Amino acid sequence: MGAKSGCDGAENARYGARHAGRLCDLGSGDGRNVIAAAKRGARAHGIEYDADLVELSKRLAAKSGVGDRATFERGDVFTADFAKATVIILFLTPEMNIRLRPKLLSLKPGSRVVANFFAIGDWSPDEIAANVEQCERFCIARLWIVPARVAGKWQMSDGDLTLAQTYQTFSGTLRQASATSSPVRGKLRGAEIFFASQKSQYTGRVDGDVIEGIARSAGVDHKFRATRVAP
Repeated sequence: MGAKSGCDGAENARYGARHAGRLCDLGSGDGRNVIAAAKRGARAHGIEYDADLVELSKRLAAKSGVGDRATFERGDVFTADFAKATVIILFLTPEMNIRLRPKLLSLKPGSRVVANFFAIGDWSPDEIAANVEQCERFCIARLWIVPARVAGKWQMSDGDLTLAQTYQTFSGTLRQASATSSPVRGKLRGAEIFFASQKSQYTGRVDGDVIEGIARSAGVDHKFRATRVAP
């Protein structure tokens, strides 16, 4: 990672065949996940509290020929700065996952969090995969896609949208200019947003305090824009 240390110093790289970004393994242990990612072309970084494991990881990375792409540091995952990471790997206890949850949710919308076996409290994963071949223990992987934050009051051209959010799901009310109100329910996948109200379906993208996209009503599409006016 050049002269920088930590996950923020990682370069954009391919993780597996699907996701690009800055990869960080929190509690990297002997470094096997970081090394595996590096072998697939990524530049990955591990944070591990045990100094002996950090040194072992460095040796194993060098032995595997990926010492330039797989880097490690001794650190506390609860105080480490991984704000710019876009792929996070976890194999920690459920209690540690919950403690990390606020920092994970504050990552850039669309960032991936992959945990081996253990959940992150009541935050439901977006995907679950099980590996039953050549696996005896901890054979489940869980994927979360960090959702954009949409709670608050939004101004639209035809009314006000008020939303309450629980992770990647939300609900609320659309109060139209005619003073009629209708319930809203929706879901987020990163910065992508989907919701419905009465006979209209909305698909768009969240960019901070602005949502833009397409609304479909009675088979007719039109553009919509919502601006957050209150948290």
